Amino acid sequence: MTESGASPEDPWVKANDLSLIDDEDSDYHQEAYKESYKDRRRRAHTQAEQKRRDAIKRGYDDLQTIVPTCQQQDFSIGSQKLSKAIVLQKTIDYIQFLHKEKKKQEEEVSTLRKDVTALKIMKVNYEQIVKAHQDNPHEGEDQVSDQVKFNVFQGIMDSLFQSFNASISVTSFQELSACVFSWIEEHCKPQTLREIVIGVLHQLKNQLY
Repeated sequence: MTESGASPEDPWVKANDLSLIDDEDSDYHQEAYKESYKDRRRRAHTQAEQKRRDAIKRGYDDLQTIVPTCQQQDFSIGSQKLSKAIVLQKTIDYIQFLHKEKKKQEEEVSTLRKDVTALKIMKVNYEQIVKAHQDNPHEGEDQVSDQVKFNVFQGIMDSLFQSFNASISVTSFQELSACVFSWIEEHCKPQTLREIVIGVLHQLKNQLY
């Protein structure tokens, strides 16, 4: 008999001792599981961080390969490796350069399209002129010279100046202004101009023939 009154061979004591052992084993396994879970999380986080760093490094390496200015030697830094800040700045500058070049090319294309449209219009007009000449080969043989055109213009202006000189007074600027408007209203009417032109053409025709 023990002091508690229970025999060492008592089945209840054995069962209680086994229960304590099982609880200790369970706590040990749970603690081991917890440690293993923390290790796995830490390892997964480390791997993810390494993948992220590798991806960033590959990105910067690709930029240095793609951007031409990153491949040019910068004498200010010598043979040192380009920093990430320099790579990014050179990339930004190159993208801005490409945008400007794209805009410039778009403007050039727009100008060329306008030139093409103008040339097409000129082509159509010349084709029409050639066709008209082929249909009427003798047309244009009686065209007047530049001298005749000048004589017509001179005759019209001389006639207008005669009426202008007879109607305008230059006593003062106010009177000059009033006379000019009055002369325009009286001598520059469509019917009056028509009569002047007809008279000049009739006179010139008599001189030519």
